[in-house]
Amino acid sequence: MANTKNSSGTRTSQASRSSQKKTEDSAPSETSDTSESTETTETEDTRRDEDETVADRPKPMEVLREARAQLAELTGMTAESVSSFAQTEDGWSLEVEVLELERVPDTMSLMASYEVELDPDGQLTGYRRVRRYERGRADAHRRGGR
Repeated sequence: MANTKNSSGTRTSQASRSSQKKTEDSAPSETSDTSESTETTETEDTRRDEDETVADRPKPMEVLREARAQLAELTGMTAESVSSFAQTEDGWSLEVEVLELERVPDTMSLMASYEVELDPDGQLTGYRRVRRYERGRADAHRRGGR
């Protein structure tokens, strides 16, 4: 290996200069790696936050079960089925069929439809009875949207 003088007047070997050059050449790429790494970390953090938000939201079946349980606890009546279910801007909206008055024969029992509103977490925020009917009766057929 040949020795040469550098700008400060000290002798350095070719191997030493070669390692200095490699260090200098790699320095800019380390900087770009760091910025890419920072961007990747920020993207991963954003995805993780979104995933956690989605994971925090209750699943539709959990909302249905909880809504039925909350309505039954509040009204003291058995929620028999959910006839409609939709996610809204404010949370969830359901229509729940409830047994209001049990009679014999069962087809004469009084049923009711309740509109139930829930917040995004599935907590009941309000309900109201929208219809009352005998279990054995079908809805009247409506023509022309009347």
